[in-house]
Amino acid sequence: MTALSQTALLLELAPVVERNLDRHLAVAKEWFPHEYVPWSEGRTFDGPLGGEAWAESDSTIPDVARTALIVNLLTEDNLPSYHHEIATLFGRDGAWGTWVHRWTAEEGRHGTAIRDYLTVTRAVDPVALERARMTHMSAGYANVHDDEVLHSLAYVSFQELATRISHRNTGRVTGDPACEALLARVAADENLHMVFYRNLLAAAFELAPSQAMRAVADVVADFQMPGNGIDGFARKSVAIALAGIYDLRQHRDEVVAPVLRQWDVFNVTGLDADGEAARDEIATHLDDLDRAASRFEEKRDARAARLASR
Repeated sequence: MTALSQTALLLELAPVVERNLDRHLAVAKEWFPHEYVPWSEGRTFDGPLGGEAWAESDSTIPDVARTALIVNLLTEDNLPSYHHEIATLFGRDGAWGTWVHRWTAEEGRHGTAIRDYLTVTRAVDPVALERARMTHMSAGYANVHDDEVLHSLAYVSFQELATRISHRNTGRVTGDPACEALLARVAADENLHMVFYRNLLAAAFELAPSQAMRAVADVVADFQMPGNGIDGFARKSVAIALAGIYDLRQHRDEVVAPVLRQWDVFNVTGLDADGEAARDEIATHLDDLDRAASRFEEKRDARAARLASR
């Protein structure tokens, strides 16, 4: 079977994009970032307006929640780079272009709302946050599969779900009902985005099963969150995992496995030799993730026991 070109994939999937865009617009709920920010808690900072400098004691949010909030926000901040990547790949015309702009507009609310919340509640040092934003956005973001339609669809199917889980769990860890409500609202957007992309790749499995399987295998094997370029990301990720906000077990059991089940990858028919090999790679990687997650859980439990005994 001859592989479909990237242009052919875009053209063949265009009707699926149009149907799912209509579905998305029918179920997406309008919301307003300003309604989720406790503005009455705010006060002027030091600087030209002569307010009070930020201090650690300004917020009771746990340190790990601050770390997760900063990672989540800096990830959202790179939206201009994400838009460039998908607009370049999917195009700006027709249903694809309409989706690209709609997705960007919806994602734009997330960074606005989270930054307003953090600033008003003084949850994080605003000077350090702004410096981190400048550093992270100056580096930009590049999709490792920026010329592969199916690889990109596979990646965002997993990534949007991972982001949803990270936001929801971060909200819970803050212990602040206002923050939890805000991040639950953001997570709801991420879930709809995940469904959109997941449905497109489901259609790709019918259109080009072997190419879709190869794309999924490659993405699963080398998945990294888009914020992995954040300064100190590895250290921050460990803290986030230790707190149970997002760890390997959640990645395997709540992100990778459910999406694979939706695509029914282990029952897809019509695969060529590479498609079959890709499916075997997916199965192997699931097993590897399971073992790695178990090792991490054992180490985390041992660490918790040591801390409790002190």
